[in-house]
Amino acid sequence: MGMSVTISVATGQDAEQIFRLQYLCFQSEAALYGNYRIDPLVQSLESVRREVEGDCVFVARLGEEVVGSVRGRVTDDGAAAIGKLCVHPRLQGHGIGARLLRAAEAALAGERGATRFRLFTGHRSEGNLRLYRRVGYETVGRAKGADGVEMIILEKPAGEYAQTA
Repeated sequence: MGMSVTISVATGQDAEQIFRLQYLCFQSEAALYGNYRIDPLVQSLESVRREVEGDCVFVARLGEEVVGSVRGRVTDDGAAAIGKLCVHPRLQGHGIGARLLRAAEAALAGERGATRFRLFTGHRSEGNLRLYRRVGYETVGRAKGADGVEMIILEKPAGEYAQTA
């Protein structure tokens, strides 16, 4: 009998697993752009710990293993910046990313007063773009990341949550 994946708020004890998972998951993004200096690959463990302590961070667990994570925080303009959504490569395509997004969106709107959700993804990241559009995000602009990667900016109003099915 298999275990089911659960979604919960991350704790300080999850920071190291999130850090390692993020490094694993973003290798394919780095390869897509030929750039191994993208933020998720150069972020320090201490920085991940600070985000877990201060931001809205959710994890997906399979037993004790963290197999997915997402982070968000409300910015000065009332939008929730959602980022670093990742799911272990062996579990991608099973709706875990959408479930993580839904949890983050609900908490950011309900507990932190976000009026809309905003996220960024690389312009070549077709799988990410498909997921984000499927759950209601629309392209609102483009920007160049600090690492030089061209990013697509997507947003949707708060209250339009990701479907989990």
